[in-house]
Amino acid sequence: MRYVIIGAGAVGGTIGVRLGEAGRDVTLVARGAHLAAIRAHGLTLNTPDGEYVGRLPAIGDPATDRVDQPLTPDTVLVLTVKSQDTEAALRSWADLPVQGGGTAAERLPLLTAQNGVANERAAARLFDRVYPVCVWLPATHLEPGRVVASGHPYSGMLHLGAFPHGSDDLARRIGADLAAARFLAPVRDDVMRWKYGKLLRNLGNGVQALFGLSVGGTASGADDRRAARAAELLAAVLAEGEAALDAAGIGYTSRAEEADERGDRVEAVPVAGQPRQGGSTWQSLARDAGSAETDYLNGEIVLLGRLHGVPTSANAAVQRAMRRAVREHIPAGEFPIADLT
Repeated sequence: MRYVIIGAGAVGGTIGVRLGEAGRDVTLVARGAHLAAIRAHGLTLNTPDGEYVGRLPAIGDPATDRVDQPLTPDTVLVLTVKSQDTEAALRSWADLPVQGGGTAAERLPLLTAQNGVANERAAARLFDRVYPVCVWLPATHLEPGRVVASGHPYSGMLHLGAFPHGSDDLARRIGADLAAARFLAPVRDDVMRWKYGKLLRNLGNGVQALFGLSVGGTASGADDRRAARAAELLAAVLAEGEAALDAAGIGYTSRAEEADERGDRVEAVPVAGQPRQGGSTWQSLARDAGSAETDYLNGEIVLLGRLHGVPTSANAAVQRAMRRAVREHIPAGEFPIADLT
C-alpha cells in the first residue's frame, strides 16, 4: 500500500517518517515554509532514541499545487490536519482521479487520525470508506521541517476501525503496517467509543493553552490563584463533557480503561533533555497558527449540551477565550485569567 499523509505536522509527520523508516511508500502533504523545508532537507524527527530524517516525497494542497499523476488504487489517504481544516482538505482530495477510473472519494480509504469526533461525519459525506483513528501520540511541531516525537518505547497508540462501527481486513492490514513502524495499532469494532473517550481528555487542551499548564496538568510558572482557577476549570469542562455524552447516550472509554490499554508503552519522555512543552492546542497558539481546534473539542460538548439540555458554560467559556487568544495573538499560557467569562 501507498500512504499519503495529509498534514505532515506533529501527528502526520511522526506517522509518515515512521512508516517510511519501515519501508512503506509514503508521500507527505504540507504547506508554506514547512513544505519548503521538507523538500529541501527532508522531515527531521527527533525522538528519545535519536534523530531520524525522512527524505520522503512532499507535495502541497492539490487545490493550489497540481497533482500530475492520478492516484493509484492501492493508496491510503491519512488525514492528520486539525479539525478546523478538515472540510477544506476533504474538498481538495475527494474528486482527484484514480488510475483505472473513479475518484479518491469513490475508491480510496480515508483514515481520520485527528482529535475530535466531527471529522468522521464530515468525511463520510464525501468518502465511501472512512476509518477513524484514535490518536495517542505525544509529538510537537513548532518549526518548519522538524517534529519532536516524545513517545517511548512506542511512538504512539493508534486505535483504528471502520466508521460508523466494525472493522475489516483493510483495517487489519493498515494496523500491521503501523505496528511495523513502531506504533501500537489495535483494530477495534468500537473505535468511536475510544475517540469519544479521547475527546474528554482533550477538553483540557484549551485550558492548558490559555493558562500555561504543563502536559501533566500542573501549574508551570503560574501563581497559586491562576493554578487553582485552571484546575477548577479543568474539572468543570470534564464534568460537563461526561454529562453531555451521558445525556446523548454516547458511550466512551474511562480513564482506567485507557490507562490499562496504554500502560507504560507510550510515555512522553524528554527529547534531547527537553520535556514536551504542550499539546496540540498549545502548539497552535505557540506557532500563532491563526486557528485552533477548540470549537471541535469543547465546542462538541457545547453542541451536545444544547441538543440535550445540559449546561456547558465552562466549555463555552474556553471556546470564547480561545477564539480571542487566536484573534488577538495572545501567546500560549498568557491569557488573562480575570477575563475568562
